[in-house]
Amino acid sequence: MDPLEELIRAQPGLSISLAVLGLVVGSFLNVVIYRLPKMMEAQWQRDYAEFIDEVSEASEKLSLAFPGSRCPYCDAEIKPTQNIPVLSYLALGGKCTACKAPISARYPVVEALTALLWVLCGLQFGVSNALAGAMLLTAVLVVLTAIDLHDQLLPDSLTLPLVWIGLLLNIDNTFVSLQSAVLGAVFGYLCLWSVFWLFKIVTGKEGMGHGDFKLLAALGAWFGLAALPTIVLLSSVVGAVLGVALIVTGKQDRETPMPFGPFLAGAGLIHLFYPNVLLTWVTGA
Repeated sequence: MDPLEELIRAQPGLSISLAVLGLVVGSFLNVVIYRLPKMMEAQWQRDYAEFIDEVSEASEKLSLAFPGSRCPYCDAEIKPTQNIPVLSYLALGGKCTACKAPISARYPVVEALTALLWVLCGLQFGVSNALAGAMLLTAVLVVLTAIDLHDQLLPDSLTLPLVWIGLLLNIDNTFVSLQSAVLGAVFGYLCLWSVFWLFKIVTGKEGMGHGDFKLLAALGAWFGLAALPTIVLLSSVVGAVLGVALIVTGKQDRETPMPFGPFLAGAGLIHLFYPNVLLTWVTGA
């Protein structure tokens, strides 16, 4: 019997519970993905207006809880029965009931992906502190990936807490020793910070955003110093290959920036579930 099948049969209740919970939380993550950049933009407008001593036009109060969900096209209220993870999207045919505008496929994808990742977390860690940490980490990485793909932004309000939570979890050696976690956070930040400045000095351009430094620092805090080569190599290789492919196929030009956060997040997820993946590839064992 396949090892994965054995684990599923051994704890089906946990897997089912995590899948259902992942769908529900994934629905909330969609709210964060959509609203957090808008909340940040509104705050920037208020800060700028205060700086120049003018009245801010960003008068709408937006939070993760209020106002209720509405169609971004016609402003029609989304009823609870239309907000059931994945199922509502399928039942509505991917369109708003009021104006028939298309609903982004991102919504069911995020919900299903969160459920899948949480089931994998349960299979990997069982009921433990590591499971709780892994669930939190995967949820935040899903949000960061979606926001960076759409807005090319990695909010400090997500990356910085991720650093501190990783360090706190590793006080009890949840994933790695605290010493390794601290070194991972420091060198994770310095690694991309150095690349950023070297690239800027040589080319006069900024090759990546500062949020990438903080995300790698967070992954270093969770997985330790030894994980950094794997994460950096995986994210760089995949990012370079995809970037070249997009340029060759004409879907992107050389001057168009490509977010690096999703590749870092993806490499972090691979390390979470397959920590020895790079060693396996190199040795063939």
